[in-house]
Order: sequence, then C-alpha cells, then structure tokens
Amino acid sequence: MSNLIRLIGRRLVALPIMILGVTFLVFFVMSFSPADPARLALGESASADAVEAYRIEHGLNDPLIVRYGRFLWGLITSFDLGRSTGYTSVNSLVADAFPITLQLTFVGLAIAIVISFVLGVIAALYRDRWPDQIIRVVSIASLATPSFWLAILMIQAFGTVPSGTGTFPALVTNWVPFSEDPATYLRNIFLPSLALAIPVSGSLTRVIRTAMVEELDRDYVRTAIGAGIPKGVVIGRNVLRNALITPITVLGLRVGYLMGGAVVIEIIFNIQAMGQLILDGVKRNDVYLVQGVTLTVSIAFIVINIIVDLLYVLVNPRIRSV
Repeated sequence: MSNLIRLIGRRLVALPIMILGVTFLVFFVMSFSPADPARLALGESASADAVEAYRIEHGLNDPLIVRYGRFLWGLITSFDLGRSTGYTSVNSLVADAFPITLQLTFVGLAIAIVISFVLGVIAALYRDRWPDQIIRVVSIASLATPSFWLAILMIQAFGTVPSGTGTFPALVTNWVPFSEDPATYLRNIFLPSLALAIPVSGSLTRVIRTAMVEELDRDYVRTAIGAGIPKGVVIGRNVLRNALITPITVLGLRVGYLMGGAVVIEIIFNIQAMGQLILDGVKRNDVYLVQGVTLTVSIAFIVINIIVDLLYVLVNPRIRSV
C-alpha cells in the first residue's frame, strides 16, 4: 500500500510541473506570431502613436519572461486566458465550447471501447479462425481510415443531403443539451462520435485481442479449466479482468487523439465548439484566442492522462500488492 501511495504521489507532483511546461511552451510559440495584438485590437486604421500607447499600457513591450510571468499569475489566480481581439473574454468563449468538445470526445471513446471490447474478445476466443481473420482485416482497415474522410462519407450516406438517408443532420445548426431534448442531442452527436470512434476502435481491438490471447495462454487458465471450472467463468472472472489492465494504459493517448480529432470533426459538422473557436482565431489572427484554446486542450490532455495513469495503478493488483 505504501508503494501505491508513493506512485500516486509521484504522478500528482508531476501534474503541475507538466502543466507549467505546457503553459510556457504554448506562450513561447505564440509569441512568435506575426500578428500584432495591439494592431488587431485597435484596427488597421489606428495611428502608430495609438498602437504604441496600447502596447505600453498592456505591457506588450515587456521582455518575454515578464509577459509570461504576468500571464502565468493571471492563470493561477483566476484562470484568466486573456481577451480576444473583440474584447470578449477567452474564458467565456472556452467555457461555452469546451464542454461540447469533451462530450464529443467521451461519447466517441465510449463507442470505441464497446466496439473494440466486443471485437477484441471475439477475436481472441476464436484465435486464428475465420472470425479472428475477419476482425483483423476490419480493425486494420478502421485504423487506416482518417476520421475526417469517414465523417464526410457518413454525411453523404446518412446525413440530410440529397444522396443520404436523412437520418442524421449533415450540419449541426443548433446544439441542444441532453437534458433539454435527448433525442435531438443523440441525433446531433452520433455521427461525429462514430467518425471519431471507428479509427480508435481499430487500434484498441488489436490491443485487447493481444492481451486476451496472452492471458488465455497462462498456466492458471489451463489449471482452472482442468480442475472443472467452466471456461466461461474463468474468462469472465479472471481472464477479462487481467487482460483489460493493458488496454487501460493506452486509453490516455487515445483520449488525446480523440480530442484532437474532435476539433476537426466539429468543423466538418458545423458544431460550435473548440474546433470552430480555433478556426475563427486563426482566421482573425487572434493570438489570445488561439493561445487560450490550445492551452485548454493541452491541459485537459495532461489531466486526463494522469487520471488514466492513476486508474492503471489502482486496478493493477501487482502494483497494489507491492
């Protein structure tokens, strides 16, 4: 138990260090942007004196380390991400958009887990037979399929377009929370989530299949079955529980992939979330908006990976028993 606490402590100590490194990296990279925040805020018609006065007032002429320190202090004390060129708080924009991206990410993850779990277990139980061969081809094809291309195909096949069935909206013009209208919410989120989930499910299927095969070949499985315990009981109580430890380790990276892919999928389906925010920021050369969105997604990725890492530590009996 002391070893478990020590491992958890190490990860919790590493969390603020990684976040600090990410904030500096994002701020440092964005400082090289050719866009001038003063000129963007005042407009192209502003005089040089007005622009210089704005830069002095907002500390834009200060050294990089001073500006970073000021930004970091605001981030620590009030999570202040700054203001966009339209004088709108980046915090308010992110607060509206980020929950939608998270929902899309985790619904996609849930679909990927269900698909990969079913296919991975079936492939392992029918190892080297025709179900395993079919699932292997399907998983490789899924892994090689870009989610954005798959999203376009799904819109053409099932969306509200002339060639589609009209089952799902091609463009999400009005995002409705689940609490207000569950049916509309599910219709809006299903296709984008499925487009995200299929490539991830391909890789997770291979991981689960390999872990299951390795576990089925262990001596305790043969011993338990030889002692008269039904094979289904051994698989359900022992093999599945032990085999799923390995896939948990890759979930954190898959969540990061899903979150990054969600940004692109949101633009394809016209979902007003983080993807649309960062696209608007790039179009307007809005340094603070792009910086705020990038930083929020990066911190979320770090936190989720730490949580998955802790989950692995908690469910792994070999670590808990040391």
